[in-house]
Amino acid sequence: MISQRTYGNVNLQIFETREEMGRVAAKEAAQVLRELLKEKEWVNCIFAAAPSQNEFLAALIREDLPWNRINAFHMDEYIGLPQGSPQSFTGFLNRAIFDHVPFRSVNLLNGMNDPEQECARYTKLLETNPPDVVFMGIGENGHIAFNDPPVADFNDPHKVKVVQLDQACRMQQVHDECFATIDEVPKEALTLTIPTLLSANYLFCIVPGERKAVATNAALTGEISEKCPASILRTHKGCRMYIDKACAKDLGV
Repeated sequence: MISQRTYGNVNLQIFETREEMGRVAAKEAAQVLRELLKEKEWVNCIFAAAPSQNEFLAALIREDLPWNRINAFHMDEYIGLPQGSPQSFTGFLNRAIFDHVPFRSVNLLNGMNDPEQECARYTKLLETNPPDVVFMGIGENGHIAFNDPPVADFNDPHKVKVVQLDQACRMQQVHDECFATIDEVPKEALTLTIPTLLSANYLFCIVPGERKAVATNAALTGEISEKCPASILRTHKGCRMYIDKACAKDLGV
């Protein structure tokens, strides 16, 4: 580790490499899960689906955990892509973690269902299984899940909603090599809202790469505002953030 800092309530750790970042984040996440399972019969975890999570998820599945006592959820999905399709977030998470360890349950958003009905269905699941831990990233535009600046609401009354994706968000999917061109990226998605994400007691935010440097700096040092949705993380007492040196370039590292 290069440095450890605090920004508001965020405990930030900066690492030389993405591999070290992912390994430490996974080790600390696994320890929190073990502690929670001493007190609870099972825990509910929300996962992000993005290449930024690759090193973390690869390390997490190697942790010795009672997976059969963990319920898995995820934070967003494109409207119009079938579950498990290569470019869907369900497909990403199936390949990265869901197909590798025996969760108690895996609860997938379905982008092919009627969007409003799917929001209602997933809302009921989250009400029955309140989130304990969220594993997340930050978008190039500062979004968390698909709460882009134009639609982000720190006081959103919904748990899950339909959103229009902004240009920067859609372009990130091209940068991440999930789509060849921006025209291929869906324009609508389902997302868990910001209050839903922050309702968990523990947030593990993993943000590698130079493309995330501007948004990460804004989230940690700028105004707490929906203009940079990730800035709200500074108000959460259980937020741990892990970044690599490339992502930290605007933080004076």
